[in-house]
Amino acid sequence: MEGFTYLINRFLPYFKDYKFQFSLAILGMILSAVGTTATAYIIKPVLDKIFIEHNEGLLTLLPFAVVLVYVIKGGGGFLQVYYASFIGQDIVRRIRDKLLGKILSFEMGFFHEYRSGELISRSINDIERIRQVVSTIIPMMIRELLTIVALLGYIFYLNPQMAILAIIFLPVTGFPLSYLSKKMKKLSHASQEKLSDLTSRLSEIFNNIEIIKANATENYEHHRFEMENKKIFDINIKATKTTELVSPMMEIVGSLAVALVIMYGGKEVIEGNMSVGSFFSFLAALFMLYTPIKRVSKMYNNMQDAIAASERIFSLLERENKIVGTALDLEGEISELTFKNVDLYYKDKKALSDINFEIKKGESIALVGNSGGGKSSIVNLLLRFYDVSSGEICFNNQNINNYSLDSIRKSISIVTQRIYIFNDSVAANVAYGEKIDEEKVINCLKQANTWDFIQELDDGIHTKINEFGTNLSGGQRQRIAIARAIYRDPKILIFDEATSALDTKSEQEISKALEAISKDKITIIIAHRLKTIEKVDKIIVLKEGKVRCIGSKSELLKHCDEFMHLNGLQR
Repeated sequence: MEGFTYLINRFLPYFKDYKFQFSLAILGMILSAVGTTATAYIIKPVLDKIFIEHNEGLLTLLPFAVVLVYVIKGGGGFLQVYYASFIGQDIVRRIRDKLLGKILSFEMGFFHEYRSGELISRSINDIERIRQVVSTIIPMMIRELLTIVALLGYIFYLNPQMAILAIIFLPVTGFPLSYLSKKMKKLSHASQEKLSDLTSRLSEIFNNIEIIKANATENYEHHRFEMENKKIFDINIKATKTTELVSPMMEIVGSLAVALVIMYGGKEVIEGNMSVGSFFSFLAALFMLYTPIKRVSKMYNNMQDAIAASERIFSLLERENKIVGTALDLEGEISELTFKNVDLYYKDKKALSDINFEIKKGESIALVGNSGGGKSSIVNLLLRFYDVSSGEICFNNQNINNYSLDSIRKSISIVTQRIYIFNDSVAANVAYGEKIDEEKVINCLKQANTWDFIQELDDGIHTKINEFGTNLSGGQRQRIAIARAIYRDPKILIFDEATSALDTKSEQEISKALEAISKDKITIIIAHRLKTIEKVDKIIVLKEGKVRCIGSKSELLKHCDEFMHLNGLQR
C-alpha cells in the first residue's frame, strides 16, 4: 500500500480544507460497507427462518428489511460518490490553477528547457489522471477497504475456522501484485512522456501550419505524428495487459478459497454443526469479500498511473524559481540606466562580455551588429528574463535585483518583430493586462496610426481579433502592438524593428509619433536596418557579445570599422 500512502500524503494538505464534505463522504462509505455486509447477513434468516422453519411473521418483515438495506447501501453510495467527486474536482481545479501560476513565474530559461506541448500535457493530461484518483480511486479504495473489514468481521463471527480457510491464499498474491504495480508505474511514466511528445508534435504542427502548407509537407508531418501515436498505443496496450492480469489472478485465488469453504462448510452442515442459512450467508459474504479485494488490487495497479502523473506535477510545483525579485516596487522616474561590467553565460556559452554603457532619461540608443552579436541578450537582461553572470545593471544607481520583477517589467514596453496578438477584442489587446480605458485606447491607436482602419471594423475597438491576428494584415498587427506599448506609458521603450512590417508612408508617420512619445523616456532600438536609427543619440556596435564601438552615427563612420562594414562601406 506504499503508493496509496504516497498519494494520501501528497494530497492531505488539500483534503484538510474539505472537512465537512469529507465527513459526509466517509459517512457514505460506512453506510455502503454496512449495507453490503447486511446484504450477506440477511440471507441467513431468509433461509433458516422462512424456507426451513416456515416463520410467517418474518416473511412479512424481511422484505422490508431487504429494501431498507439497499436504501442504506444506495444512499451511502450516493453520498460517497457525490462528495468525493466534489472534493476531487475542486482539488484538481486548485492544483491546475496553482500549476499555471507556478509555471508563469519561472524564468525564461525554463521555457527553453521544456517544450510548450509538454507543459500543456502536464497541465491537462497529467492533472486529469490525478483527478481520476483523487475523486474516484482514493474514495473507492477507502470504501472497499471498509467493506473488506466489515465482511471479514462477519465471516469470522460466523465461523473462524472457515474464515481462515477463505483467506489463507491471499498473502500469495502479494508478490505478483507488487511486481505488476512496479511494472505499471514504469509504463505510466513512459505513457505520459510519450503523450507529452504527441502534444508537442501537434502544437508544433498547428503553430507552423503556414510553412507546412508552403512546403507541401503535410504527409511528412502526418507520418511523424503516426509514429508518435503508435508508440503511445504500444505502451498503453502493455499497460492494459498488466492491469487486466490482476482480475484472473484474484479469481483463481478466490476459486481455491471457495472450493475449500464448500468442502469444509458442506461437511459442517451435514454433521449439523452449521445451519444451511449460516453456510449460504457465509458463502455470500465470501463472494462479496473477493469482489472488493479484486477491485482494490486492480485500483492499486491503476494508482501507479496517478503516482507517475503526480510526480511530474509536483516536480514543477516544488521547483524553485531561479530569478526572483524583492517586494520593493520601482517607483518614480528612471533618470539613468547603467550596464556595469556585465557578463552573461547561457549555460557554458558566453553571450555577453564586459558590457558597459549608460543612457539617461530622454535619450535614445541603438544596438546594432550582426546576428548573434548580443543585442537581444542585453534586452533579456534588462527585462530580467535572465540574470547577469557578473557585473550589474542599475536604475538610478540601484541594482535592478533590488526591485520586484513586476514593477521592472511594467516600467518597460517592448515591440518586437514577432507580433503577439491575443484572441480578444482590439481594446483588450491594446490595454492588455490593464483596465480598459476606451478614450485612452483610441488615443493610443491614433498615435500608432491605426485608428483609421479600426473605425472601419464592424464593432470598432470591440471587434474580436482571431488567434495570432489572422484577420489582420501584418502591418495592422504591428501597429496594434505599438499602440499597446504606448498605452502602458512606460519609463523605458524598446523597439526591435518596430516598423518593419509597415509601408514607407506608415513607417514615417509612426516614426514621428514614436519620436514624440519617447522624449521623456529611455529608448532602446534594436536595429537591423540602419535607416531606422538616423536620429538616435548614441549607437552601440556589438560583435560576438562585446561592445566594439559607441558613438553617434557620424563619429562611428569615421573610426569604427565594424559600423562601416554594417553600412556596406570600406575604409
